[in-house]
Amino acid sequence: MAEDVVNEIVATVLEVSAQAGQRVDVGDTLVLLESMKMEIPVLAEDAGVLSEVKVNVGDVIQAGDIIATYEKD
Repeated sequence: MAEDVVNEIVATVLEVSAQAGQRVDVGDTLVLLESMKMEIPVLAEDAGVLSEVKVNVGDVIQAGDIIATYEKD
């Protein structure tokens, strides 16, 4: 079952730690965001395989934007 990882705040993407096709486990860091001078890791909430990462370093993303999509185990 495909699941989207949705952004919750306006932020800048500092680092993309995962790639499409990569297997992730619960708690793995997908991306690192910066908002209001704070670094915020976005973690995998379920285990699975990433089918798409939709952000790049330097992107400014809005609340509700999709960060990644993955197939849950």
